[in-house]
Amino acid sequence: MRLSREQSREETRRKLLASASELFAERGVNGASIEQIAERAGYSRGAFYGNFDGKHELVVELLTRRTEREREEIIELCGQATSSAHLTDLLRAWHRDRAEHREGWLALRLELLLYALRNPEIRPLLAERELLAREAITDGVRRELARREARPPADPNLLSMIIHALEDGLLVQGLLTPDDVGDHTTLDAVTLLLDSWAALDTLGRT
Repeated sequence: MRLSREQSREETRRKLLASASELFAERGVNGASIEQIAERAGYSRGAFYGNFDGKHELVVELLTRRTEREREEIIELCGQATSSAHLTDLLRAWHRDRAEHREGWLALRLELLLYALRNPEIRPLLAERELLAREAITDGVRRELARREARPPADPNLLSMIIHALEDGLLVQGLLTPDDVGDHTTLDAVTLLLDSWAALDTLGRT
């Protein structure tokens, strides 16, 4: 079946993003040229600029799509869970599936952060992506503490920032000391935090 113009454009963007993701992880953002990205995707330089204004826009799109996809997956898992234990089981399976691509994602994420460090004008755009991720975590914290009939011990936005920073840190630790950080270490650490926060509320009521 012939694709519509919109479908064809979306397919082109998808291939360019996949190509950029691979090249950024291999060579770094600055080491991958627009021509190389287009060539690996099977398109011309003109096709690239027909879909993206430049590398800045592509970088943000790459992060945003991944964040939105993960956010949708987490929301779906939360909706499926019938209890805290069930949610933990679902998240363990989700983290296990993600672990296969952990090194590639870390390489890409670090390269994008370095790119933002060297190009200050893009930082506000990447900040929007971080806020989107933290909003998803904030919603998850609220849901889980409500499921346990516990009040947050602090502003849920602060709690989500703690979890987000913890995830980033464990991602790096998993690369450097893989024997100490398994597929479920992040989930175990987040569960420990949630247990502690729920316990604080219990102690406050006694």
